[in-house]
Amino acid sequence: MTTSNNELNKETSPFVKKERIAVYPGSFDPVTFGHLDIIRRSAKQFDRLIVAVLNNSSKNPLFSVEERKELLIEVTKDIPNVEVDSFRDLLVRFMKTKQADVIIRGIRSVTDFEYELTLASTNHLLDEEIDTMFMMTNPKYSYLSSSIVKEIAKFQGEVRELVPPEVEVRLIAKYQAENE
Repeated sequence: MTTSNNELNKETSPFVKKERIAVYPGSFDPVTFGHLDIIRRSAKQFDRLIVAVLNNSSKNPLFSVEERKELLIEVTKDIPNVEVDSFRDLLVRFMKTKQADVIIRGIRSVTDFEYELTLASTNHLLDEEIDTMFMMTNPKYSYLSSSIVKEIAKFQGEVRELVPPEVEVRLIAKYQAENE
């Protein structure tokens, strides 16, 4: 008995294209134009990009996980294949639940690369099917970090060139509330 191509089980066929899903994890406290640059460029490379907010108990974030997710949803609403989620487990476990196999990491400097290489090697040790893709930050954002943004905003400095308007408004409100 012969089997035609139409009769092949699509699940076992080597010709069925698997959806390419990547995860861009981070604190995003707050999301900056540097993060958005990586999100936009990564979204072009994958069918789905999940921006995953890390719920890191060892950090003292300015914005709650829910606030960070809300901001990310607002500033990525024009990118149809971007989803926003959060996690508090090992990244490789989160990725398995999302059927993702690529981690996106932005690199600003050699120092970032050394740190990110260690993380990538560790994640690969935990799950050999997970790859990490390093993406160089646009040079105009190479100095930019969420920590710098918070420091400037805390002292009423101008952050308009560093974060989207939605984030600027929330930063100002957050620090005004702290000062009252």
